[in-house]
Amino acid sequence: MTFILIISLLFTMNFQPDQNRTSQIITVGGGCFWCTEAIFKELRGVIKVVPGYSGGNVKNPSYREVCTGSTGHAEVIQITYNPELITISEILEVFFMTHDPTTLNRQGPDTGTQYRSAIFYHSEEQKKAAENIIKQYETEKIFDMPVVTEIIPFKAFYPAENYHHDYFEQNKRQPYCQFVISPKIEKFKEKYKDRLKNNNNF
Repeated sequence: MTFILIISLLFTMNFQPDQNRTSQIITVGGGCFWCTEAIFKELRGVIKVVPGYSGGNVKNPSYREVCTGSTGHAEVIQITYNPELITISEILEVFFMTHDPTTLNRQGPDTGTQYRSAIFYHSEEQKKAAENIIKQYETEKIFDMPVVTEIIPFKAFYPAENYHHDYFEQNKRQPYCQFVISPKIEKFKEKYKDRLKNNNNF
């Protein structure tokens, strides 16, 4: 009877388990979210990747509005990850190594403020990790030019329209996917082959 009473009280109190112990979220923008989503979905420890928009001044913007550059949003992905399987530093390493953080408002053929490099941190730990890795890269001169990635506090995330989700998987024959995304995926898989997902974990 005691066990039943405890369970009943938990439901009455609208009890929810502490999700922070098993998952955390970070939001990053590194150019076209079709590319970044396809990369991070392959990474071990990543639970979920959702493409969308952050950093702007308009609520619930559409893709067309964001593409004009008038809303102030960046194309981003919101990554849910298991910190017991992957650290925030490892996530940020992949982020920096799979796009060009030295080009302002541009990634390859994609230009505009919506394609800017940005980290929208959800905690002080994430902020410090981002600052530290940029400092490390600049000290070691990993890039030829200064890193221009924005590090700003997360405020809001608006999921992209449904047809953007799993875009690469659904449109592999589309020219952009063949000539832009596929080469990036192959380079990523070669460099991080020891960190890719398998059938036994997230």
